[in-house]
Amino acid sequence: MNTYETILKRRSIRKFKDTKIKDEDILKLLEAAMAAPSARNMQPWEFYVITNNSIMNEIRSFVSYFNYNSSLMIVVCGNTSRSITKNDNDFWIQDCSSAVENILLTATSLNLGTVWCGLYPVIERSNKIKQLLKCPSDVIPMALIHVGYPAEEKEERTQYNENYVHYIK
Repeated sequence: MNTYETILKRRSIRKFKDTKIKDEDILKLLEAAMAAPSARNMQPWEFYVITNNSIMNEIRSFVSYFNYNSSLMIVVCGNTSRSITKNDNDFWIQDCSSAVENILLTATSLNLGTVWCGLYPVIERSNKIKQLLKCPSDVIPMALIHVGYPAEEKEERTQYNENYVHYIK
């Protein structure tokens, strides 16, 4: 599968098989995440890799759309001490979003399913995860990614809409 095909195949998967993800595949996801671009190469990301069932069940109880039966959760956080301005309104958001997309695409290439659940800027959600994971004060949970072997199939697609494209010639 080439890059373009991977992009079109990537879909949000919300039903997973009860199968553990291989450690080498988890490492590939994290390596891909950390290959993302980052402003001034500050690399402000932190990754919490969760396979502990009691922690995952607690997270699932926070918000209904966190309640998917994945065997792995990755929480992507921004470390503001490694951001350009050292505050919570910074390029770390774009940097971490790029890392998330790299995880999603790499998972697709490994025949894994994912769904990206937003945390930041919904402070209540972000703070609940921060408290549960005991993140340091300068670490802000931005996204939660469910990862697992898909128990559902979705057609590949593009959502291309020419009305959203503006050519300046």
